Amino acid sequence: MKQYTIYPADYAGGNELLIVDDDAINRAILRKIFSQSYSVAEAVNGRQGLEEVLNPQNHFLAVLLDVIMPEMSGIEVLRKLESLGLLKQIPVFLITAEASEQVVKEAYELGVMDVIRKPFVSYVVRRRVESVIELFEARKHLNSVVEKQQIELLDQANKIIQLNQGMIEALATAIEFRNEESGGHVQRISEITRLMLENTSFGDKMDKKEIDNIALASIMHDLGKITIPDAILTKPGRLTAEEYEVMKTHTTNGVAILESISQLRESEVYEYACDIALHHHERWDGRGYPEGLKGDEISTWAQIVSLADVYDALSCKRVYKASFSRSTVLEMIRTGQCGIFNPDLLDSFFGIEEQLSEMYRSLPEAQNF
Repeated sequence: MKQYTIYPADYAGGNELLIVDDDAINRAILRKIFSQSYSVAEAVNGRQGLEEVLNPQNHFLAVLLDVIMPEMSGIEVLRKLESLGLLKQIPVFLITAEASEQVVKEAYELGVMDVIRKPFVSYVVRRRVESVIELFEARKHLNSVVEKQQIELLDQANKIIQLNQGMIEALATAIEFRNEESGGHVQRISEITRLMLENTSFGDKMDKKEIDNIALASIMHDLGKITIPDAILTKPGRLTAEEYEVMKTHTTNGVAILESISQLRESEVYEYACDIALHHHERWDGRGYPEGLKGDEISTWAQIVSLADVYDALSCKRVYKASFSRSTVLEMIRTGQCGIFNPDLLDSFFGIEEQLSEMYRSLPEAQNF
C-alpha cells in the first residue's frame, strides 16, 4: 500500500500536540499538563482526530488518543494511521482507563508508542511523552556529519523510554496507594538529591550522567510502601512495635519489586535504585535498618536520600503529624532527633539548605515552614 507522508521534505518541525478525547475534562487535564511546553490542538472524536492528523497544514509532534469515542474509536484511528505508514512518522499514545488487554495488545502490534492508563500522574505522563518526542525529533534531523553521535543519543533516549515503561509504571502504581503528597514528595527527594550532588563535595567524582541516574533512582526509595497495609501506612498515631516491624519491611519489599521489573535490571539506574530502596533507613551510628550498616558502609547516595527524606518529612504535613517550622526542622536534624547522619554530609547540607528551602516556601503542606 502506498505510504502517506504528512511532513514535506523541507519541514523544520512544529511544536504542537493533538489530544483526541470525547471527554472535555480529560482534554482539559492533558492540555494543562502540556500547554506550558507545547501548543495543544484538540479533537472531540476519532474521526475528527484522524482528519486533523491527515490535514497537510498540521504537523503534530505527538498524538494523545483515547480509546472509546463516538464515530471512530481510538483503535480504529490507529489501524488507519498504521495502514498509511504514519505511526512511523508521528508518535501516538493511548491514554485510557477502559481498554481491554486485547485492545492494548493490538495497539502495540500496530505501533503505538505507549499505553498510559488513567488515573495518571502528571509529571510521569509528561516525561514519558517528552522522551518519545525527543527520540522522534532526533530521528528527523540525523545527517551524515553527526550520525554516529545522534545514534548514541537515540539509543540513550530509547533506554529511557524502556525504563519508563517498567520503572515508572511501578512508581505510578505505588503513588496511587499513597497519600496525595507522595507525588510531590518523590519529586522533592529527587531534586534535593540532585542539588546535593551538584553543589557539594559528595558529587565531586561524579559526572552528569551518574548524578542523573542517582536522582532518578531516588524517586523509588519508598516503592516498597505499596506492600504496607493502609491501617499501618496511614495510621494517624504512633505505630506499635509490631506495626513498626511491618513498616520496616518496605525496604526489602522495595528491592523485590525493583528486581521484578525486567527493563530496569538492564538499566544503569538499577543498582542505585536497589541500594537506595534497601538502605535509606540505615544510620551513621549503625542503629538503622534493615542491615544495621554503619558509617561509610552506607553508600553516599543512600546517605543523601536518607537525609533528604527526613528533611522533607519534617517540613511537610503528614497523616501522623503537622509540619514543623524551618528553624525547628534544622534544629531537629542538627541535634540528631531524627537520626544520626555523617557529620560531613550535615555540613554540606547546611551549606546549601537555603537553596533547598526555596522549594517549600509556597507548599500548602509546608505551611509552617
